[in-house]
Amino acid sequence: MNEMMGRFYMLKISLVDIEPVIWRRFMVPGFITLDRLHDVIQIVMGWKDSHIHEFTIGKKRYTEYPESREDGLECGQYRLVNLIKQKGRTFRYRYDFGDNWEHELLIEDSDYFNQDLETMLFCLGGERACPPEDVGGAPGYYEFCRVVKDRKHKDRKRLLKWAGGSFKSEYFDAGAVNDELQRYLRWSRDRFLDWLEIEWFEDSPMPEK
Repeated sequence: MNEMMGRFYMLKISLVDIEPVIWRRFMVPGFITLDRLHDVIQIVMGWKDSHIHEFTIGKKRYTEYPESREDGLECGQYRLVNLIKQKGRTFRYRYDFGDNWEHELLIEDSDYFNQDLETMLFCLGGERACPPEDVGGAPGYYEFCRVVKDRKHKDRKRLLKWAGGSFKSEYFDAGAVNDELQRYLRWSRDRFLDWLEIEWFEDSPMPEK
């Protein structure tokens, strides 16, 4: 399947300013558009796609629905393989301009092939859980982890409830990520018809009310 679809990239994404590093290694087709790469990053990292984002490749910025040239270029109009090709190159992805989560993406292999993988998207590994959304960036995340690890802290139960009931900073499940990637592939597949208004003609039966 890989040979039929052309070049695949093996990428490693790391969250900047967090130690120990939160990272993921994953495979994408080189022809992926940046808007879909954003979707994949959200899934492999564990974010909720609740905030704006941008890529920085070289000196150019790419984002979703830019209102002006100063906001960057429309990411859905560019494919990764046309912007960056060399193994060892890095580029940036920023998510949530308030918390300012900076990610570095490294092209570990720009001509990746694994005959055992019959899919366009695959997470090969990773370490540590994604921070909760709206936790306050790196400083807020460190404080959050400090509190939830202290069973005697007065705010521990409140913060755990806010985070969904539990939080294990060292936990990462690549299998669950790959299940979500396969669902994404199905949901985002090309369809025969677009979302367009149906035109009713005189010789067509009227829809029932």
